[in-house]
Amino acid sequence: MASTAPPSIHHERPPLYRDVTVVKWVVQIVALLLTLGALWFLANQAGDNLKASNVPTDYDFLSVNPGIDLSSGIDTDPDTGGRALWVGMVNTLRMAIAGIFVATAIGVLVGLSRLSNNWLLRKLGTVFVETLRNVPLLVQILFYGAVFASLDRVSLDVGPVNGWFHLSNKGLSMPRVHIADGFYQWMIVIIIGLFAANFLRKRRIAEQDLSGEETYPILSAFGLVVVFGTLGWFIHPIFGFVGNIFDALSSAVSTVPEGVLQLLIAVLSIGLSAYWIRGFLNSRRTPAGLAKLTDDDYFRMIFAGIGGVLGAVFFLVLWPGLASWMINSASDLFEVLGNKFGDGRSGRPVDVALPDIVQVGKFPNYGPSGLNFSIGFAAVFFGVVFYTSAFIAEIVRGGILAVPKGQTEAAGALGLRRATALRRVIIPQAARIMLPPLGNQYLNLTKNTSLAIAVGYSDIVQVGQTVYNQTGKTLPVVSIWMFFYLSCSLSISVIVNFFNVRMRIVER
Repeated sequence: MASTAPPSIHHERPPLYRDVTVVKWVVQIVALLLTLGALWFLANQAGDNLKASNVPTDYDFLSVNPGIDLSSGIDTDPDTGGRALWVGMVNTLRMAIAGIFVATAIGVLVGLSRLSNNWLLRKLGTVFVETLRNVPLLVQILFYGAVFASLDRVSLDVGPVNGWFHLSNKGLSMPRVHIADGFYQWMIVIIIGLFAANFLRKRRIAEQDLSGEETYPILSAFGLVVVFGTLGWFIHPIFGFVGNIFDALSSAVSTVPEGVLQLLIAVLSIGLSAYWIRGFLNSRRTPAGLAKLTDDDYFRMIFAGIGGVLGAVFFLVLWPGLASWMINSASDLFEVLGNKFGDGRSGRPVDVALPDIVQVGKFPNYGPSGLNFSIGFAAVFFGVVFYTSAFIAEIVRGGILAVPKGQTEAAGALGLRRATALRRVIIPQAARIMLPPLGNQYLNLTKNTSLAIAVGYSDIVQVGQTVYNQTGKTLPVVSIWMFFYLSCSLSISVIVNFFNVRMRIVER
């Protein structure tokens, strides 16, 4: 009996309006177009309404002298509105960056003290946390400002020169350590020391893993950096030739044709897009070498390709002058570096400048030569630091308590001391738990610096308010505020997420 072939099954393609793939693509494209159209319509309507209401929306004030004086900053007499806002941004960044480091240090110490076996330390930590986190931040800032404003002049006549420290109701002035001629050459020696210290740390860790004996890798690495720093203090002038290298780079960059740079950037844009698409395809390949792609995968690759092409068009057609700006900026940068590393800059790496005393108890703007803190800066700084450190302390305590107790018992069974177990076993595990909420506190600290307006400190909010009062450009100034704080917050998020990804436990 002859075998018969199975009947062929013919699959008819459904109509386009019933095809799942076609419908999905059409819906996504239409949704994208509708969203862009709605945003464009709303932006135009808002612009027309603001124009009809005579509400200014231009940014010409950035190049116009606002006629204001600032209480503190890198420039107390800015000649343009843009310069004034820049001074406010720098003041805010100084406050935020310094506050993050100091608040973290205090928070870690207080959090550990709350876990200490010492009764007094535990109670002091508890009082610190429960007091500061339950009092509104604005109230704390106003309190510190009132305390500082009630001070009389206090001068500490210490050191080889009298009047090193001055504390009064005007602020605090102290000696300032500043960069001297040989600093940048000295930093080359420090960087070499850091690489050597990292190599030594890895060697000590490997020896410790083999022998089981404590080799103190961190302490050894730190000691090696100190040795290089001390040695570099005397030998740093030998790196003066680095300045000539930067001078040559400056000359070479200035000769690059603009068209070549434009073409290079365009090719790089398309190349990066192609590289991402290739990596994406490789991530979707099966062990057999086939790529299993969904409609969403195709959609992402198409958008990546369009992005690369648009980047090339942007540099080649829409903004060709960007290449000229990049060439000039790079040339100027290398020229500055050549000057910083030049042979003639072989003096001491750092120096100390004392406050410039005019007469007893008075100095001009707290002296351009000293390190000066206004009452406003001190009030805001202490407020945000102590307030944030109370929350960080609880994050540290909670992260350590979240580590299973068996980890501590296992470390004790191995003969590790409590401090060693905390440093080598508990903290590395607790850090993974603490990092996300710590990022939230860093974001809050950065945004809370905007309360500096309450004590008149020249941060970006206070400066911006003065600028729009002088110019009437409220909306443009507020938009700059929003963009600045958004940029700061996103930068912190990127950094925190980077370390969060690196520290995560990979399941095998």
